[in-house]
Amino acid sequence: MDTHDLSAWQHGHDFGTAAERRAERRTRWVVALTFTAMVIELIAGWLTGSMALLADGWHMATHAGALGVAAYAYHFARRHAGNPRYTFGTGKVTALAGYSSALFLGAVAVWMAWESMTRLRAPVEIHYVEAMIVACFGLAVNLASVWLLGGGRHAHGHEHDHSHDRERGHAHVDHNLRAAYVHVLADALTSVLAIVALGGGMLFGWAFLDPLMGIVGAFLIGRWAWSLARDAAGVLLDAEDHGAIAAEIRRIVEAEPDHELADLHVWRVGPASRACIVSLVTHAPLPLETYRRRLAGIAGLDHVTIEINHCRSCHPAAGGKN
Repeated sequence: MDTHDLSAWQHGHDFGTAAERRAERRTRWVVALTFTAMVIELIAGWLTGSMALLADGWHMATHAGALGVAAYAYHFARRHAGNPRYTFGTGKVTALAGYSSALFLGAVAVWMAWESMTRLRAPVEIHYVEAMIVACFGLAVNLASVWLLGGGRHAHGHEHDHSHDRERGHAHVDHNLRAAYVHVLADALTSVLAIVALGGGMLFGWAFLDPLMGIVGAFLIGRWAWSLARDAAGVLLDAEDHGAIAAEIRRIVEAEPDHELADLHVWRVGPASRACIVSLVTHAPLPLETYRRRLAGIAGLDHVTIEINHCRSCHPAAGGKN
């Protein structure tokens, strides 16, 4: 049997690995920074007796582990990008890491709420000055982590613009990077709440603020965890809304007379990459390369499979499609 070079018709499956390499480097820097700050805050929180500071330290501890998982997810996805065992590449590894991080965040929120309610019932002595110093240090670390992860670009794109992204259908949704960003935002939140609680205790003697801020932080972190888990699960289960991009595919395919779109499947294969299967019915099909060339203009559509069904009994209407 003769062999031929099929490379012109074969697809690559290394979706978005260049962008993920940059995210991986930033995430590793944040892991090192977070781990160092975690050790300092846990020791200081234990010695000073501050629940808000302990919550900040333990929260940072979970983030050090979760951010480590995020960094490893990038490494794994890059290393196995060309492995044929992964049918559509390793793009969903980052979504899986994001989902795991969301579960981790949810567990931390539950622990914070429980421990804070315990401290409300049985207050402990707090060394305010020492705790305030370390809380300010923790906030500085968190702000540095936000900067390392890319600043407001990721926060806006990942935390506040989902409805707009769904409408456009072309969103770059790296749930692994989003999880890392939510982790450092949650740390920043608990640091701010710790500073508020400690300030109220120092100035007005409001010791109840310390565990109360822990409860507030637990509620907000729990909400973030739920949002991240829901969106990452949508990617893992191929349950996203691709209405806009599907409509664009339909418009392009059905622009030809006597072309009807019979079936269409669109799903995400990477943070900014999608694949689709197009099944069309026509009695006068165009060359496959024509369809591919036209669909190539859709941003983020990187893997296209086209199925042509011949309808010999169909005849073009006088003015266009049947």
